[in-house]
Amino acid sequence: MAHSLSAKKRVRQNLKARARNRARKELVKNQLKSFNVAVTSGDFNKAETELRAVASRLDKVVAKGSLHKNTAARKRSRLAKRLNTLRKTGGKAAAKA
Repeated sequence: MAHSLSAKKRVRQNLKARARNRARKELVKNQLKSFNVAVTSGDFNKAETELRAVASRLDKVVAKGSLHKNTAARKRSRLAKRLNTLRKTGGKAAAKA
């Protein structure tokens, strides 16, 4: 357990930051789920809209420092790849990827 006042304050700050980061990451996960639902249903227009929403959410989370920028870039790239697969195949193979 922390003894000095500054160490105790740091513990309090870390708890708040952890809660904020977890909440932000949860929002990203929820956006990803809605994108995945759109892709598996084969609805290209909805998936494209969801991809924009996910990318926007990722950018906001990165700007706040909750995710690393390369992590967000990797996720965006993989999601765009799935969307392009959906576009090419008409919704059949994208559900598997």
